[in-house]
Amino acid sequence: MYSKAETSRIRSEFWIAFGQYMKPIPNAEGRRINWPNYKTGVRNIYFRMKAERDFASIGIEIGHPDEELQELYFDQFGSFKKMFESTIGEEWDWKLHQVNEFGQQVSKIEKILPNVNVMDSEDWPKIISFLKPRIIALDEFWQNVKPGFES
Repeated sequence: MYSKAETSRIRSEFWIAFGQYMKPIPNAEGRRINWPNYKTGVRNIYFRMKAERDFASIGIEIGHPDEELQELYFDQFGSFKKMFESTIGEEWDWKLHQVNEFGQQVSKIEKILPNVNVMDSEDWPKIISFLKPRIIALDEFWQNVKPGFES
């Protein structure tokens, strides 16, 4: 069992390692980017990457407080689903109105890698290999559709 401080330190070390690994990779526009803290530039739309004790995940989280607007954003992403899957190269799970770990209602489009543990550094290469191509593809997709969400 890990103490809270040790758990926090190990998670932090993972994200620092991931960030250093991704640092030389430019975004779809050829710019330097802070991949672990990806900013979509659109309020209430987030790209979330998680590395936990029993899974890793990556996804788009729509956190608009207005349920109807959240659903509208979700449907707008749905209109780009074929382009999304073509760019990402796989199907992701689409979940309308879920409750996140903070008790907030969000909608998600995500992919989960089960059976990995961020606390085990031997799993880090698997987690990084899972996250890296997906965040790069997500960035490429976002560059194409972002103008439709800016208003």
